[in-house]
Amino acid sequence: MISKPSKSARKREHLALQALGERLIGLTREQLDGIGLDERLKDAVLAAQGMRSHGALRRQKQLIGKLMRNVDAAPIEAALAILDGDDREARRIFRDAERWRDRIVDEPEIALTEFLQWTGGTAPAVEECVRTVQRASGDRDLKSAKRRLFRVIHEEVAQKVQRDASSS
Repeated sequence: MISKPSKSARKREHLALQALGERLIGLTREQLDGIGLDERLKDAVLAAQGMRSHGALRRQKQLIGKLMRNVDAAPIEAALAILDGDDREARRIFRDAERWRDRIVDEPEIALTEFLQWTGGTAPAVEECVRTVQRASGDRDLKSAKRRLFRVIHEEVAQKVQRDASSS
């Protein structure tokens, strides 16, 4: 005799599907398009993104959970896992850029040489930003120069990571 899942097991499954659907609410329209959601589910997610009322949002999340029961959750889970991986990579690049910026500001000659060796090239924009940081007078100018230095370093680090990924 085949037994059906208990009411508690069904409820856990439905709550898991609702939680998966709630994760969709935090995505951009382009990311949602890339996942290839059912049209009704996509419309419900987009509607939830615009809601500010707690009660309305809670009911919308319940609707999303109900709609999730009618779709295959595996491709959605896989797409969210890929997006989570991209987020981890972006956070790692951000942290690396912060560390390089701080090192370059603290010890410009040594750290800049190491940074250029690590990235495998020349970065005249980084060198120019370092000079701007060194010439900065006042807190406001220094903060502005450090932000610009960070943006340039971030771009260099991202390009290096992309080169490394494409060569492997």
